[in-house]
Amino acid sequence: MSENRQITDAGKTIVVGMSGGVDSSVVAAILKEQGHNVIGLFMKNWEEQDEFGVCQSAKEYADVIKVCDKLKIPYYCVEFVKEYRDHVFSHFLAEYQAGHTPNPDILCNREIKFKVFLEKALALGADYLATGHYCQNQIIAGVHHLVKGVDENKDQTYFLYANKKEILEKVLFPIGHLEKSEVRDIAKKYNLSTQNKKDSTGICFIGERNFRNFLSEYIQMKPGNFENLQGAVVGEHVGAAFYTIGQRRGLGLGGAGERWFVVKKDMQRNIVVVERGERHPALYCDYLTANEITWIGSDRPFNLPYKCQARCRYRQRDQDCIIAEDNGGVLKVEFSVPQRAITPRQSVVFYSGDLCLGGGMIIAPGPNYYEMQKELPDHLAD
Repeated sequence: MSENRQITDAGKTIVVGMSGGVDSSVVAAILKEQGHNVIGLFMKNWEEQDEFGVCQSAKEYADVIKVCDKLKIPYYCVEFVKEYRDHVFSHFLAEYQAGHTPNPDILCNREIKFKVFLEKALALGADYLATGHYCQNQIIAGVHHLVKGVDENKDQTYFLYANKKEILEKVLFPIGHLEKSEVRDIAKKYNLSTQNKKDSTGICFIGERNFRNFLSEYIQMKPGNFENLQGAVVGEHVGAAFYTIGQRRGLGLGGAGERWFVVKKDMQRNIVVVERGERHPALYCDYLTANEITWIGSDRPFNLPYKCQARCRYRQRDQDCIIAEDNGGVLKVEFSVPQRAITPRQSVVFYSGDLCLGGGMIIAPGPNYYEMQKELPDHLAD
């Protein structure tokens, strides 16, 4: 397998997506040192203040200016507030109102960073767009492929599976072959002001918020009952939309015994079903179905059944699976060990070793072990 794609001929015009963080700062520094014409480009996609009255985008742009001035490269700010609201945030809210738990980072990458932002970079005369994502762009047999970053704890391929090879042809990931500690060392070498800056977390382009308070500004809280699987009321919730399958924290349920977990939601009745115990059989199933499939390299590049690995959420270890069926674009994915808390409208992403094949949206988990009246095996998904 080839190395992470590098542009060896100096003098290319490369726009760097600058976020105000250490990763994109180091990308700009590396490309400048390699002799490229580097332009820093900052996106403003959210214009509201957080709960402390702070405009996060203004703070981040100030850090971008400091880094670009240090590196002596030009910088610009572009606004995609409308595009973000229309194509990411509105979808995010609609999914929550329907009782799902969406992942806005995936849609944000597809619709904003590697669509309108990439188009803007190319319109500025860029040969390539470079970002600080922890992943690699490798050319295998003449085709661009998405490959895991070397730093397993930072790998971001899960969020990028919806970007096809045609996008990858114009994109560089210059730090994908580095560990995070190495990136910070490079930032110190260049004495960049972001060298010790904390990694950003929270909602894509919105940042860290009290999530329930933030959502309640857009989604009406509709209190209802927590019930167990036998239909007994065990407490009251603030609104079914605000909970996700497998959730433990923030339920407000006490009493003697093991902790409570969300195992199911009934949006029509506004009921959140809970049970005690992290290993409750209602949380586990053997397969899922998925649609809205994207294959990075081409149309489905293999015949079925196909053995590979998959992740049903970010940070999960790769799970051995078989893609057993493709019924008109609806995949059936069977796992070698039971999977916990598979959540509709989250993404399932497929891998063959380090190679990210693509992914799709989870329609539903298969029957759980409680429904099947089966005992869980000793070995379960990590």
